[in-house]
Amino acid sequence: MQILEGKNVTKHFGGLAAVHQVDFNIHQGEVVGLIGPNGAGKTTLFNLISGSLPATGGEIRYKGKKITGLKPHQICKKGIARTFQSAKLFAGMSVFENALAASLFGTKRVISVPNAEKEAEELLEFVELSTVREMLAKDLPIADRKRIEVARALATKPELLMFDEVMAGLNPTEIAQAMELITKIQKKGITIFMIEHVMKAIMNVCDRIIVLHHGSKIAEGTPGEIATSRTVIEVYLGE
Repeated sequence: MQILEGKNVTKHFGGLAAVHQVDFNIHQGEVVGLIGPNGAGKTTLFNLISGSLPATGGEIRYKGKKITGLKPHQICKKGIARTFQSAKLFAGMSVFENALAASLFGTKRVISVPNAEKEAEELLEFVELSTVREMLAKDLPIADRKRIEVARALATKPELLMFDEVMAGLNPTEIAQAMELITKIQKKGITIFMIEHVMKAIMNVCDRIIVLHHGSKIAEGTPGEIATSRTVIEVYLGE
């Protein structure tokens, strides 16, 4: 089943076409990668999907219904959650409080404080942050800051989770752990759309990859097809 679809999605900043007539579709249960050089329009596309930016043209549909023009909180409550290149946490709150806030306010359901607290504890266990639950978010190392952002996104009960460079700045061990976490999330039945520059991760966890260059889609296919695409090699991967 198709869960997310974009038709001719376009975003102009003045005379610059940051995203130009991009078509895409994501099927339920997939892990789809979005790659391309810096400035290719990847994060802009994520911002259009999540409602952080208004589209100049085109249409985005989630589960068959148009979401173009909705506010970010409306889109989140429909079942789409995201993370950011730089984790946007409540820095002065504890790890547990960050997860609790998402459980209480991030969805359209009504949940009691005790149930939200239980859910927050379970999410911290899931992302392996239970041992640092009382630490302030601002004091966490980068890998843990990214994990608490994932926990907060999961607290909104998404069916589609978008990761924007969740592995940026991580060492090889942390990258391997992040890949394991993505696999665990997929096994929960959550569809994943991810921007990533770590090619080892993209090639190993994704079912399909979309490639952007100068705001346009230049390729789409399986990891094997993308790895051997002459066009993709020339503009992004290198020999």
